[in-house]
This record gives sequence, structure tokens and C-alpha cells, in this order.
Amino acid sequence: MRIYTRTGDSGQTGLFGGARVDKDDLRVEAYGAVDELNAAIGLVCAQWNDAELVPLLQELQGLLLVLGGDLATPGTEVVTRGRVHIERIQPHHVEQLERLIDRFEEQLPPLTAFILPGGSPAAAALHWARVVCRRAERRCVSLWHAVDEDKENGMNPTVLSFLNRLSDLLFVLARVANRREGRDDIPWVRGER
Repeated sequence: MRIYTRTGDSGQTGLFGGARVDKDDLRVEAYGAVDELNAAIGLVCAQWNDAELVPLLQELQGLLLVLGGDLATPGTEVVTRGRVHIERIQPHHVEQLERLIDRFEEQLPPLTAFILPGGSPAAAALHWARVVCRRAERRCVSLWHAVDEDKENGMNPTVLSFLNRLSDLLFVLARVANRREGRDDIPWVRGER
């Protein structure tokens, strides 16, 4: 199987199910932003060797592949075509993220100020992944508004909750990374001009 197909040379791509859309279609923008988020998390994993959190982040990358397939497949039902089975992000995935947030927040001192993205390289990379996640969430909100009433071309609403919680988790993990690397979070101090 070749990596290039030449089918996208005219500025279009195929969705699961066969429909062709422009590469700047809202759906493509949404799953493209999720793909970018997956790569940002991959950068965190490549530069950090935390034995607990790197496998967790890689598990999240797997869920982002499910999410990308979900977004690339119009509709809201689980779809099987031949040997291909497209899953959907489910409420239990959101609950899983909430449990992780709660677990890791217990390891952290309470926030008393806004913090600047940064600290250790791993924390800075996690903050970067967090803002990419927020962009993916915004792209999915745009898609949601465009297809809200369309059952055949709709979007799984759980995607929005999942991305919202994932960005929260990435924020918490950035703070955990700083703590594990012996670095303090950087408080935002308003300076006078």
C-alpha cells in the first residue's frame, strides 16, 4: 500500500463512508486539529521519561485516534462497513478523564494565582498540548453548530465534553510534570507599566 493516492490533489479528501469534501471543510478542520493535538502529545512523550505518565499519555493518543475516526464519520451511531468498525467517543471516556483529573489534583497544592505556561520542558510541552486541545475544541464547536440538526451528517456531542475535560487534564498534568521535575509553577505577577 502506497502512502500517496493522488486522490487529494484537487483539494478534496474522503470521509468514512465515501463522501468527498474540500480539505478546508469544517469536519476536516475538526479532525485535523485533533490530529495536531495527538502529535503535540507525542512530542511530550518523546522528551519525557516519566514511567507513569508517558504510558497514560499514549493511551490518550489512542483515544484521540478514536475521536478522529468519530469526527471523520458523519452521524452519531457506531458504524461498521466491511471489516472497518468506527467507534464513537462515549460518556465513560469523559468520566475516565474526570477521574484522572481528580486523582492528579490530589497530588498538587491548590492554585492561588494564575500560572504562566512553562517550568520544566515537559510541563511547557503539556501546556502547548493543552492550547492545541482548546483549538481542537473550538473547531469541533464550529462543526457542531454547522451540523446540529442534521442526523445523517451530525456530530457526536460527547466529543465536546471529551475535549473540554482533556484540556483540563493536560493543565493538571503540566503542573504534575513541574512538581515531578522539582520545578515550581510560574505564578503570573501583574507588573506596573
